[in-house]
Amino acid sequence: MKLIPLFYIILLFSLSGYSQSKIDSVLKVSNNQSVEYILHNELKITDSIVLLDTREKKEFKVSHLKNAVWVGYTNFNANKVTKTVSNKDTPIIVYCSIGVRSEDIGEKLLELGYTNVQNLYGGIFEWKNNNLPVYDNKNTITKKVHAFDQEWGKLLTKGEKVYH
Repeated sequence: MKLIPLFYIILLFSLSGYSQSKIDSVLKVSNNQSVEYILHNELKITDSIVLLDTREKKEFKVSHLKNAVWVGYTNFNANKVTKTVSNKDTPIIVYCSIGVRSEDIGEKLLELGYTNVQNLYGGIFEWKNNNLPVYDNKNTITKKVHAFDQEWGKLLTKGEKVYH
């Protein structure tokens, strides 16, 4: 009888590490680490940091990090960033679902002359997987996270997955 609860504890710990190891694997294959990573536990959200959400608008509308500015990916507009962040030394954190699209946008920002750009390692998925808050369009904390699609959604282990 005592073995059954122990089995569930071991299973719980192995599954919680599963998403992190899968995210690690995807990032090692998909990214070239051209934009320095910042870990969720190193990020202290303050007024001096600009958070740029590089996901699609429908993803951003479901949830985003507090005070994040949507800049998109497919329709990324560099002019919007230069108008929002005129000082090229301002600390900028880019993020997406796990950190692949945000690296691409981070590279574009570096090419534009921004000097202090970091990519949130594991993106909003890892943020939420660590029970950190995300906000909806009304700036209310929500459990919902756009999981992109069924395959990517496997990497999101906490919160409520949205696919529309």
